[in-house]
Amino acid sequence: MYPSRPGLIIGFHGCDEPVRNAIVANDTMLKASRNGYDWLGSGLYFWENNYERALDFAIHPPGNKQIRFPAVLGAVIDLQFCLDLTETKYIHLVKRSYENLRSVTSKFHMKLPENKKLPGSNDLLLRELDCAVIENLHEERKLENKKAFDSVRGMFIEGRSIYEGAGFHDKTHVQLCVRNPNCIKGLELRTEHCSVLVRNLRFARLYRDRNYNGVSQHAIMSEPTLHRLAPSDRLHRTGYPVHPGYYLPHGGSPFAGYIE
Repeated sequence: MYPSRPGLIIGFHGCDEPVRNAIVANDTMLKASRNGYDWLGSGLYFWENNYERALDFAIHPPGNKQIRFPAVLGAVIDLQFCLDLTETKYIHLVKRSYENLRSVTSKFHMKLPENKKLPGSNDLLLRELDCAVIENLHEERKLENKKAFDSVRGMFIEGRSIYEGAGFHDKTHVQLCVRNPNCIKGLELRTEHCSVLVRNLRFARLYRDRNYNGVSQHAIMSEPTLHRLAPSDRLHRTGYPVHPGYYLPHGGSPFAGYIE
């Protein structure tokens, strides 16, 4: 039996407002990030329970990316089988993946990628080595016919000390990288001042990433029926948190998974 992380958590994704609205309206799909410097490898990225960091990311996007109307998309997430890098056993898996990758690159006289800083920052913002190590772990598990991870979770100490001699930093956060779109159980429109109900939310057929566990890109799941979780007794029976702002499907994934 493979362990799963119990319960649902809230994640926030910073993006352009028209993009957020189109995702909620089911006119487009949130695409997986596949940059070679992604901190937790390829997948759909969220800030765990951190609206402010998601909004800051949208206001100050990295590199030359421009976002005209910064906005935040909220999501209810079940991490399922999670590569949680706050747990020792999973840290050991990643360390072993690094050792295997180093051995292979050395054998073929190749150079390992490196994590790099950007000008004006003391943080390793370009995580090419970490990304390669995590992706290598996923590939090793696939070759060994082991269960694929549905998500990756990591805590990062980032930014400046919040006071002299502090062990706390102003940008410390938890990132979530969702590899299996079925982990996303609901969506939420969030503003700085309130949570907006997602009304008449339509859930499309699910397109699973062709790189997730060998499943074809065009594997399709039929459209689930909308099911608003409003009565508290119904929420308790289903195990979902008591929150009137979420619409979840009855017996299916609520998220139009990502494709390239």
